[in-house]
Amino acid sequence: MVDDQPAKLLSYEAILAGLDANLIKARSGREGLALLLKHDVAVVLLDVSMPDINGFEMADMMRQHPRFQKTAILFISAVRMSDLDRIKGYQSGAVDYISVPVVPEVLRAKVSVFVDLHRKTRELESLNLELEQRVEQRTRQLQESESLLRERADLLELASEAILVRDLSGVVKYWNAGAEALYGWSCSEVIGKPVHDLLETDFPADAACIESMLMTAGRWDGCLVQQTRDGREVMVASRQVLKKEAGTILEINRDITTQVRAEEALRQTERLAAMGRVAGIIAHEINNPLEAITNAFYLLRNHPSLDEEARYYAQLGEEELARVGHITKQTLGFYRESKHPENVSIAGLIDDVLQLQRRHLIVSKIELDKKYFSDGAIRGFPVELRQVFFNLIGNAIQAMPSGGRLRVRMWERWNEMNGRTDLCISVCDTGTGVSPEHAKHLFEPFFTTKSSKGTGLGLWITKGIIQKYEGTVRFRSILFNGGNITSFRVILPGAVPGEKGNAGTNHAAGNETASVPPGRA
Repeated sequence: MVDDQPAKLLSYEAILAGLDANLIKARSGREGLALLLKHDVAVVLLDVSMPDINGFEMADMMRQHPRFQKTAILFISAVRMSDLDRIKGYQSGAVDYISVPVVPEVLRAKVSVFVDLHRKTRELESLNLELEQRVEQRTRQLQESESLLRERADLLELASEAILVRDLSGVVKYWNAGAEALYGWSCSEVIGKPVHDLLETDFPADAACIESMLMTAGRWDGCLVQQTRDGREVMVASRQVLKKEAGTILEINRDITTQVRAEEALRQTERLAAMGRVAGIIAHEINNPLEAITNAFYLLRNHPSLDEEARYYAQLGEEELARVGHITKQTLGFYRESKHPENVSIAGLIDDVLQLQRRHLIVSKIELDKKYFSDGAIRGFPVELRQVFFNLIGNAIQAMPSGGRLRVRMWERWNEMNGRTDLCISVCDTGTGVSPEHAKHLFEPFFTTKSSKGTGLGLWITKGIIQKYEGTVRFRSILFNGGNITSFRVILPGAVPGEKGNAGTNHAAGNETASVPPGRA
């Protein structure tokens, strides 16, 4: 209520006192504008004639403010107004005119209508705001659900396991990236196809029986043997769950081929270890009678009753017995590992390996070129170090079934970076060589170029033993003069410097061959 006369304000207040509304009084246009900014006003009773700012000017100012563009204005005038004045008032934003003297019932009715309209407008605005908040909340929930579904879908795609969904007849409905990586077929290639026909699945029991168990119990766990796109056979641990409401089966397959092979290799290794222990026991038991026979041959060779020819044959027998004794001692050495590291002569250790491989060298007509520029003493365990060179030399001999040349070199070098002496051993052969595609997998477990003859663990074990000593093993295979040269170099740190010289001998199926300086490749 805006009027410059206090008496009128009191009369308006008395008339409107029965309304459930807050009545605010202002004695000037300026005071009225200030109060408008502080309160939420439903309707303004505005006197037309005021000294500082008249009613028309105040209405114009209200309409320029965005907040009051729709606020109801009732003009009250004590003078008779012409039609032009009324038009001017309506243009200023008036919604009605009330003439003086004011009829209380009329004023009360008109103000009541605008107050109720304002309240309903505010209620609608509140309901609309609440509705918008609910829509926003629901939209956010849907977005979160969609994001969660997308994350789950991404997780399914990122899973290393092969995850697929098939219907009850076995036709593929879903095929994740893990299935693509394991089996080799893309999603578009398998959707709509019977999965177990495609993978040539070998079930551990009758397929119909397994399906019956799945339908009855709702799930089945077991191992399956399947074929990949490139023809490889893989074994998978399969977990299958029936979704009755969707009429589908969720199948999660994890590749356990490497694990199964590792377990089989471990069992084979345990069997070989047991055989080795038996061989060690036998060698130990042979030693005692062997020494007695050796002594008997020594006495026989010097017996005066023998002629020269008989002494010659007795000497040959004694030499062969000495070789048998040496082999039994080597066999015992293979399986008698010390509990603490000791000084190990790599030269003597390699000589032992070459002696055990002597028959293979002769049969395959392999020329042995060996030269040591150091005794190669290091601290370690002789059995596992012997295994390293048994693997390397054995592989080199197997790579030359039709003959060739085996070159073994050993030397010391000063490692400036670490301030120590390193021992270098190279084993080179002129065998079949190693192709580039096989070279990058050479030290991986279960990788072999020998088909069914090898376990694929020899070089992997060799590398592990060398790394245990903080050493390295390097490999090269090149074409040279129309043939192949394959070289393995082992570097063992912490060698005890020894005197350089030709500590070894050269053998070639019983023939001597010239030594050459060690290569530095």
